[in-house]
Amino acid sequence: MSKVQTVTLKIDGMTCASCVTRVEKAISKAQGVKNVSINLVSEKATLSIDKDNYNFEEVKKLIEDAGYEVKSSENESITKALFSSKANTKPDKAKNEFITSLVFTIPVFILNMAMMSDSFINRLGLPHNFTNIFLFVLTFLLIILSGRKFYIQFAKNLSHLRFDMNSLISIGTGSAFLFSAIVTFFPSLLPENLQKHVYYDTTAVIISLILLGRWLESKAKFRTNEAINELVKIQPQKALVKVGNTEIEKHIDDLRTNDIIIIKPGQNIPTDGIVVEGFSTVDESIVTGESIPVEKSAGSKVKSGSVNKTGYIEYRVTTSASNSTLGQIIRLMEQSQGVKAPIQKTADKIASVFVPIVISIAIISFIVWYFTSYKLDIALVNFISVLIIACPCALGLAIPTALIVGIGGAAKKGILIRDGNSLELFHKVSTIFFDKTGTLTSNKLKVESYKLFNLDIKTLLEYVIPAEKKSEHPVAQAIISFSKSFNLNEKVVEQFDSKTGLGIEAVVEGKEVVIGNRNFLKSKFEKEIDLFSGNIDSQSEVYVLIDKKLEAVFTISEEIKPEASEIIRKFSELGVKSFILSGDKIEQTKRIAEKCGVTAFESELLPEDKLNIIKKFQAKGEIVAFIGDGINDAPSITQADVGIAMGSGTDIAILSGSVILLNDNLNNILLFKKISKKVDTAIKQNLFWAFIYNVIGIPLAAFGLLNPIFAAFAMSMSSVSVISNSLRVKKNL
Repeated sequence: MSKVQTVTLKIDGMTCASCVTRVEKAISKAQGVKNVSINLVSEKATLSIDKDNYNFEEVKKLIEDAGYEVKSSENESITKALFSSKANTKPDKAKNEFITSLVFTIPVFILNMAMMSDSFINRLGLPHNFTNIFLFVLTFLLIILSGRKFYIQFAKNLSHLRFDMNSLISIGTGSAFLFSAIVTFFPSLLPENLQKHVYYDTTAVIISLILLGRWLESKAKFRTNEAINELVKIQPQKALVKVGNTEIEKHIDDLRTNDIIIIKPGQNIPTDGIVVEGFSTVDESIVTGESIPVEKSAGSKVKSGSVNKTGYIEYRVTTSASNSTLGQIIRLMEQSQGVKAPIQKTADKIASVFVPIVISIAIISFIVWYFTSYKLDIALVNFISVLIIACPCALGLAIPTALIVGIGGAAKKGILIRDGNSLELFHKVSTIFFDKTGTLTSNKLKVESYKLFNLDIKTLLEYVIPAEKKSEHPVAQAIISFSKSFNLNEKVVEQFDSKTGLGIEAVVEGKEVVIGNRNFLKSKFEKEIDLFSGNIDSQSEVYVLIDKKLEAVFTISEEIKPEASEIIRKFSELGVKSFILSGDKIEQTKRIAEKCGVTAFESELLPEDKLNIIKKFQAKGEIVAFIGDGINDAPSITQADVGIAMGSGTDIAILSGSVILLNDNLNNILLFKKISKKVDTAIKQNLFWAFIYNVIGIPLAAFGLLNPIFAAFAMSMSSVSVISNSLRVKKNL
């Protein structure tokens, strides 16, 4: 019987969605490979294999034949790789390539431009051809040190008759370099009027611009992987295990089912389990989104990634670290990473058709002119003219310039955009999913209402507040904030005792004050509490007893952001549906949904539940956005077509988001939509301007009506048009 297992491979050289498709097709041809999934962000291939028939060397050869490189031969299982936080150094490599190219590009550009001035040449006092040779050497070194990968990939693609953006880059920069080299070393092949002009700056500038874009792209990929690394840091690497009457420290990889783990106040819970002894409150907001700490006692389930507050508990391990709640979140994030297929794919699609056509036209032009004029120089000039007018500089600038201007304008408004794809897509979003806690609500609790039985509110608070000030519980802080509107003469606390997860007992100027939740006080005042709580629909009830008499009940709730309902109303007017996905209880979620004007919501969701809901909407063809702030939101933020994180959220959510609302103002979502629409329009206009010169210029060049000088000028004008149009995005932001 064959054994199926999962392995991962690190693959280098993938730059676009078409690369992913090629690698998947190549690997699928190998024996023993059942399924292939490529993650462009992490540059990993995940393979389901039949171990008995799988041959790594065969897979490696197929990948290399497709034009890519296998960087690791380790058949590493996902569970073992989950908690590896090895840093990705690729951004530094891409940065170094760009800086190297810039070192050569600056002198090439300045000197090449200056060479157009006869006065500069005369002042320089060097032979014209000597300067050209110097430019040739600098540009050649730039190509060898920084740009060679474009030409290598072009050659590999050409051997398989495939074309992509690397083809455009190589054809454009290569034709300019080739023509300039002919001018430098074989000027007699060209007419006299073409023997003075070289275009080394064209080659250098294009390569540097493309490398800049690759560096920025690499940084974005690194940030996404960094989000997973930050998430891994939450997982404690060691745990205290109870063995008989002794305590032994174990690494989390060595934990086994039924091990008894000791958790002290303030510690993170390393893996899932069931409490066997002790009592405490646990902050599970990181993994569930529930805003108030949850009580844990014998029989309660605990989740990895949550934080024990003040009590002591012992729990029995039920899952391994890699299969725990936190481990599953990490896995979901890795599976959700990937390219979202926006307009950036358009460039590759255009290239696949445009490049062969341009090459064919250039070759036909050369042949026709040579056999009609019998002059090699005329045929060569027209051949080069076609290639230069087809140089992809404007096409390379069409998308990134609009994105850069849009991203810069958004940043000034407190919207940090890490992923240009999100900027392109957001105006097309049909459904926005909101997390509840920390997104539609603030992270603060407030007193929603209160009921008094005997004392007036001022007198009551004069006894309550001194005791609450000795507690650090979020509910206590909410009551303290509520009291600030009253002019109180606070009493003196004579005794104080905190009952973890239940409430507090104190003696305030001779009176016994007990403040706590329903479970704490029900045994003493069961009838009164049952009668009162029957009318309660709140997030939390806090009961106050003074000298064993029920004096007040406070209802505590989350504070809804003031702009939340208005934002949802405006999106509804624009035809965008709003949906709340929350890990909190149904009562709380329903109350927030009603107050915000949201009719669709789901509550008590695990991270994978949120993720599956988003996938269902995407499967129906909808473009969706998700806005959240917690670790439990990270997989959904990553999976959504546009993932938005609140600036005050967890580091994991922020690192996962392609868009960050730095000032937590939900109004900026509408501004982001406006910017997205303007950028999308600019990109489409830019693509028009990028090709209108080609559509007009290529036939002129092929018919001998456009020499390389004017071809280069037209190419430059195309770039100027694209940049000028992109700058218009900044207006009226």
